[in-house]
Amino acid sequence: MEIKAPDLGVDSAEVAEILVKVGDTVSENDNIVLVESDKASVEIPAGASGVVSAILVNVGDQVSEGSALISIDSAAPAAAPAQEEVKPAETAAPVAQEASPAPAVAAGASQTHALPDLGVDSATVAEIMVNVGDTVEKDQPLLLVESDKASVEVPAPVAGKVEKLLVNAGDSVANGQDFIVIAGDESAAPAPAAPQSAPQAQAETQPQAQAAAPAQAGGSQTYNLPDLGVDSAEVAEVMVNVGDEVTEGQSLLLVESDKASVEVPAPATGKVEKVLLKAGDSVANGQAFIVIASASAAPAPQAAPKAETPASPAPAAQPAAKPSAPAPATAKLPEAEVNKRAKDAHAGPAVRKLARELGVDISRVTGTAAHGRILKEDLFGYVKSVMTNIDKPAAAPIAAAARSGLPPLPDMSNKEIWGEIEVQDLTRLQKVSIPQLNLNTYLPQVTQFDLADITDTENLRGELKGEFKAQGIGLTILAFIVKAVAYALTQHPKFNSHLSDDNTQIIVRKSVNMGIAVATEEGLIVPVIRNAQDKGIKQLAIEIGELAKKARDKKLAAKDLQGASFTISSQGNMGGTYFTPLVNHPQVAILGISESTFQPRWNGKEFEPCLMLPLSLSYDHRVINGADAAVFTRYIAKLLADPRKILL
Repeated sequence: MEIKAPDLGVDSAEVAEILVKVGDTVSENDNIVLVESDKASVEIPAGASGVVSAILVNVGDQVSEGSALISIDSAAPAAAPAQEEVKPAETAAPVAQEASPAPAVAAGASQTHALPDLGVDSATVAEIMVNVGDTVEKDQPLLLVESDKASVEVPAPVAGKVEKLLVNAGDSVANGQDFIVIAGDESAAPAPAAPQSAPQAQAETQPQAQAAAPAQAGGSQTYNLPDLGVDSAEVAEVMVNVGDEVTEGQSLLLVESDKASVEVPAPATGKVEKVLLKAGDSVANGQAFIVIASASAAPAPQAAPKAETPASPAPAAQPAAKPSAPAPATAKLPEAEVNKRAKDAHAGPAVRKLARELGVDISRVTGTAAHGRILKEDLFGYVKSVMTNIDKPAAAPIAAAARSGLPPLPDMSNKEIWGEIEVQDLTRLQKVSIPQLNLNTYLPQVTQFDLADITDTENLRGELKGEFKAQGIGLTILAFIVKAVAYALTQHPKFNSHLSDDNTQIIVRKSVNMGIAVATEEGLIVPVIRNAQDKGIKQLAIEIGELAKKARDKKLAAKDLQGASFTISSQGNMGGTYFTPLVNHPQVAILGISESTFQPRWNGKEFEPCLMLPLSLSYDHRVINGADAAVFTRYIAKLLADPRKILL
């Protein structure tokens, strides 16, 4: 059985660590692979129980939803023969006894074995790890096969002696192809052929032992941080308090590193007795972080399914069939249908799982977070509207092209034509920005240009900056621009809105959450100043400085990058006159600021030098027409020209 990547919440992620190896026995909730994107590190669970037979990915590989990760030999089929043998025993005991010697004979004889499912149609044998005559253990790697997607070690299906190798290094092989002949290990043969009571006893003993652990953990237990994907990180937010009741999987902490912000889930259900960390602490993998008193009823549900797994008398077969029933209940829409209809919805794994549990078509839910990302609150709001018969009209999923549609690059291997070339990787931030930038292909975007006379405003800034500096605050012209634009948006709310998916309505934002583009070494990041319309010049200057520093130090939290309703992109003193900034969907406008210069302006009597600031307003023409854009841009220019209007 192949275990495939679930919905990761992003188009693709990088395999940071493989948490299992061939031969390991895993249970349904055991983590097998750690993947990282620019947004988070995610541990992917097995999803089924069994023995790992092949690793289908390598560290550094890019994976997406549906990518094959590992192959496992499911533990479920092992129980099936036992149940089949039990049934004949009810009618005729000798029949079951006669059937048991058959495996023993097969185990001691030579047998040709076929390749398992490699996850690809064909692959190349890269290395043969054994020789004829070698004695091998079950699950010992025999071959290394490679495809354009992964390198996979093929394990020994049985223990025994290698009699013949049917493939050579360099051969192209396919799923199900015969590759080796092994003489079964006769010394080990009697074990599988032992009376049924032995495997039954083992099957019963293991679940009991496993069930005992949760029972002991019924009291208070200290839990350690999982693998965060980095050596150390900083606690950005503690999301629970002592005394809170938490459920398994609920987010407890938000930790940040220079690579990502990661929410740490609750490892168990119960009551928080002690939080061992606080915001600002530096933490490492495996560090104790919380004490949880497990719910008193928690051990019971765990023990019940365990007791159903052993193959015992016929009555046990009836409870064994019941656990399969809840599976469809947790996914009310078929998985294939969910994947097809929700592929382009912008939501994380936890939100998508919740949507499946609620039976919600996530493609019909409008996200309220940055870039239209869907939150749990959006799902609950949608369900509430359905329950009150105020369902939204069906809307086509948002088009989110992962590719630009450009033709492939030409072959540049001919140095006489192309010369020397060097391939350089894009930064992680640049890679993740490409799908968002491609959305501009679908926007009818226009740019309006204007000039603002900021002579008086700059003079005021000069008078205040000394006082601000004494308080440790850097006062830049950007604080005045944010204040002016925030006020202008309250007077022209159309520019502080989003277009509905069905293109019939605009969703007007009541508060101004101002995105401020910050240039970093890895690319452009846009942190958000919330409720900018309610803040004065001083508070705006403080927040601009703090967010810019956090962006450059890679310490921004996920919430710092979400919820913007309008964006300002300032090129500061980098040069240039005007430029065409790209609207950041689902916003409908963005203001570009270029370097201010002194220019001669006619005052009615003479030319006088004035400090002029170039403004470049790009807007979505589906929502905003040219006349509105011209009026809005000129209104901002007038506010910047007279600082008294800004301060009112």
